[in-house]
Amino acid sequence: MAGSQSDPANSERRLVAVYPGSFDPLTNGHLDLIHRGARVSDHLIVAILRNTNKQPLFSIEERAEMIREVTASLPTVEIDSFEGLLVDYAARRNANAILRGIRAISDYETELQMALLNRRMRPETETIFLMAAEEYSFISSRMIKEIVMLGGDVSRFVPEPVSRRLRAKSVR
Repeated sequence: MAGSQSDPANSERRLVAVYPGSFDPLTNGHLDLIHRGARVSDHLIVAILRNTNKQPLFSIEERAEMIREVTASLPTVEIDSFEGLLVDYAARRNANAILRGIRAISDYETELQMALLNRRMRPETETIFLMAAEEYSFISSRMIKEIVMLGGDVSRFVPEPVSRRLRAKSVR
């Protein structure tokens, strides 16, 4: 069995995963998946989607800065941004996996469709699903923005640097 993929001595194969999203804003649920994704991969690229069809609350640069701040202790995590097809970005970055979080059955249905399409477009890239931790399964960026717009406190749902920036934006 020498040299086979199941041989633990074969350390040449590395798991490079892309965790894509808008992260507008980054939530504690996202951060939990980043920590867990960093544990199961050799290198995790947190890839911020540049979506020109949406009006973001934070710029790409602001989002990247916040994510870098809260992941500074994770040496295998890299922050980047992309536009276009995720599988094309994964190919450019030599990633062999896409990390996706699942909060509910409704997420699973959508994520399954995307994973199957991605597999058809680039079979060498696997999709890895991680279930959201129970305490974060109800949190979404959209809900966080809505709570902030209505004057609510989201400090329990987002990392402190994000909470600070959200408060600063809501005062303007």
